[in-house]
Formats: sequence, structure tokens, C-alpha cells
Amino acid sequence: MARTVVVVGTQWGDEGKGKITDYLAWKADVVVRSQGGNNAGHSIFFANKKYALHLIPSGVFNPKATNVMANGMVINPEALTEELDMLNKSGLKQPNLLISDRAHVVMPYHLIMDELQEELKQTDAIGTTKKGIGPAYADKASRIGIRFGDLTDKDGLTNKINLALKYYNPIFKAFGKPELKVEDLVNRSYAYGEKFRDNTIDTSIFLNEAIDKNKAILFEGAQGTMLCLDHGTYPYVTSSSPTAASVPLATGIAPRYIDEVIGVTKAYTTRVGSGSFPTEFENETTKYIRERGHEYGTTTGRPRRIGWLDINILNHAVRINGITGIAIMLLDVLTGIDEIKICTGYVLDGKKIHHIPGSYSDFSRCKPIYETYPGWKEDISQIKDVKDLPKNCINYLKQIERMTNTKITLVSVGPDREQTIILYKYFE
Repeated sequence: MARTVVVVGTQWGDEGKGKITDYLAWKADVVVRSQGGNNAGHSIFFANKKYALHLIPSGVFNPKATNVMANGMVINPEALTEELDMLNKSGLKQPNLLISDRAHVVMPYHLIMDELQEELKQTDAIGTTKKGIGPAYADKASRIGIRFGDLTDKDGLTNKINLALKYYNPIFKAFGKPELKVEDLVNRSYAYGEKFRDNTIDTSIFLNEAIDKNKAILFEGAQGTMLCLDHGTYPYVTSSSPTAASVPLATGIAPRYIDEVIGVTKAYTTRVGSGSFPTEFENETTKYIRERGHEYGTTTGRPRRIGWLDINILNHAVRINGITGIAIMLLDVLTGIDEIKICTGYVLDGKKIHHIPGSYSDFSRCKPIYETYPGWKEDISQIKDVKDLPKNCINYLKQIERMTNTKITLVSVGPDREQTIILYKYFE
């Protein structure tokens, strides 16, 4: 029986991971967010209300679950406080929350730097959420970052912030941005350290002890495989790796402890921000999908770009992550479309290929090769058994399994947790 399950996005994020993690979180003892920050969000429906989570793991709605913010994250303590306050005002019990003492802190100067970098890139801007995530990860690599465990050591914190501002303030001054004061940042950061002192521990030890006790553990990340810093469409990527391979490093467990990897896949493809998108199209069907699927960013509200399902991207994700089962999301959104396309390959400079080129220039020149399948008109939103789906709908799913050589284990036919067809029972 699988006791550790990783949920990953197979596209550019926004695949519907929130629903799957929420569904599985009710079966888990521990829910772990492994990487990213509040530059991403999960939309979760609970008690007929929609919640947008940006930092806190999806186990927050399960009163029995322990929620872990692991060392691979970069955390803005102000944003975390706001999110906890939002949950509290909604009447939810204060979650059982643990924060890694090795998780890095998103500082105010990171937000300013993020905005400045986007301004300087102009037409080549990545399209970040300007939440300071990239600069925070850059400081981690530059070894001038501040970790959650530093926030309760006032003298050490002062030295670290002073060092960081020796780098940042001259840049801000040169570009007309406000310079920051060491004392202000120290007092502000130390206050957050005291606020979360009891929550901050070595979460690697906690997780390994949970594994030893055979606890059911769910690992979730932010974004999707195509936004991976190493294996995504660089440079139009995020600042960390949202793959299953990153989970052991980002949480402090051994790779051998990962039992199952669920690849969450939209029945079509979306993307937010800049970057090439081979199957993107813009017509009346685009508008239909965007409105039926509520395709607007959880964090930014930006309308998402729409494209057909891309098997090259899906197979890339299957290989990179070691995906053992695919969760097909928003299948109901395609109801009512006469013809549905699947991209099965690309044409690059006159040659057929079936992989994602490492060169972004090459990827931007890829033209999709499509297979077209008949759609369905029937309402599928209340179907519980895959056998009861329309014939054309079943055929669409079978084609995905055939092209990826990977089983489909979950199918979402609506936003609510109950609107899920279960083909494989995780944690059972």
C-alpha cells in the first residue's frame, strides 16, 4: 500500500492540483508543501465556498492532518499571516502547521527587486507575479538568504539583513527605488519570528519519523513541470523545481520513500504569462473553454492562455517525474465542443519530433501535429463510474492512456470533491 504520494502538475501549472490535493488530504495524516511561495495558488472548494491558498498546504481543511511547509519553500511571513487570518475569519480552526527552520524568507527587498527586474527586461519580461520569489531563491543560491530559523536570533538577523542591504540598496538607489533601513527590517522580521517560533522546527526529522510510523503523507508543490527551472521552457520558468524529483531534496527525505506520483493534467492546456505555447489557439472555442473552466489565475486574476492537450508535454512530464498515474482534470469543460484535438508531435524546421527541445528558440518554432476526435454533448458532471461516460469521452481518455503508456487513476468532472471518478484508491 502506497503511504507516500506526490502530486505534480504536468503542464505550466493551474492544472487543478488543488482539487486533487484537497481530495487526498482528507485521507492523509501529513500534507507537505515542498517548494515555491505565494506566487502560486490552489483553488479549493470546501463547504460550498471557494478558498484560494497560496502558501498553506491543502491539508488545512482536514482537522486531523499536520501541515508542513518544507525547506524547499520561500515564505513571505506577512503573506502567511494574511492567509491564516483569512482562514480564521472564515470560521476554520487554526491549522496544525509546521514550518521548516531551513525554509527561506521572502523579504521586502525581494519584492522590490522582482519588480525592478521585470521593468528592466521590458519586452523580454518573464511575466512573474512580482511576489519576490525569484530574488529570494537567488539569495539562497548566493548564500545571503535569510531562513526561518534565523528570525528569532536578533543579533544574527541584524548581521544578515545588513549584508543583504549592502547589495540591494545601491541597486535601488541607482534605479530610483526606495532604500530600506536595517533596523526597520530587523524589527519587522523578528516580530514574525516570535509569532511563528512554536511552529518552526526541523521538519525533515518530523517527516522521517512520520514515515517510520507508516503515516499517510501527501506531498504537493506549486506550478507545473513545464515551469521547472531545469526541465521547463527556460527562461520562461519559475525559480525552483516543481517535479517529483525535487521532493526529497526539498523536504529532507530519501528518494526511496516516494511510493506514487500523480501527474495532474488538464483535459486541455493552459498557460499564464509569457513564453511559447505550441497548441495555443484563439477563437470562439477559446472563449468557451475559458469561461466554462474559469480560466483566470488564482494569484493574479490574469486570463489564462488556452490550447489543446499536448502529448509531447505530457510524456515529458511522465518521464521527468516518474509518474505512476494521471489525474485528468476539467474534463467536463470540453462538453459541447464538436471536435477535440490532441497534439501528438511537432514539426521543427521541416522535421517531425516527439520531444521538448532544450533550446527555447527551437521550442518557439515548433508547430503542432494534431489528431482530431469527435466530442460529446452529454452532461458528465454527476457521473461516478467511468463506464457511464459518453462513448466519445471514454475514447478520448483511452487515447491519452495509449499515447502516454500511463494509466489514468482519477478523472474530475466538476469542481467539487465529490465530482471525481476514482479509478485507483490512494492511501487505501
